[in-house]
Amino acid sequence: MLGKREVTVYGEDTLETIHDELRALAQDLDVEITCSQHNSEGELIDWLQRAESGYSGVIINAGAYSHYSYALRDAISAISLPCVEVHMSNIYSREEFRQRSVIAPVCRGSISGFGKQSYMLALRAVAQIVNEGKGEAQDEL
Repeated sequence: MLGKREVTVYGEDTLETIHDELRALAQDLDVEITCSQHNSEGELIDWLQRAESGYSGVIINAGAYSHYSYALRDAISAISLPCVEVHMSNIYSREEFRQRSVIAPVCRGSISGFGKQSYMLALRAVAQIVNEGKGEAQDEL
């Protein structure tokens, strides 16, 4: 619903626009990425469980699931991939229930408050983590 939902908080860019910008940055960083979006907690967990077989890192914006999904937390902690949590808004300046992330402790790091740039910063971070671990990254993120 990006570009439609709470434009004052999340901006007018659509998810597809952000994905396009991520793909362009990935090309500049010489990494391959796959962008996907899931509306259900179970789909996210299924995707994470399959991720180890084809990816070197994960960038996740779990939305509201970040604040209460222990199942998602368990799925992230069960994989060996570096995972970076992303939020477009500054969760610490919002409602009290949004100020705590149950997935943050099992992620490599969290980036919030920079709008769509949060995703770009996360991609740079994951690419660097993967590069440090493997020399040069040629895998998908």
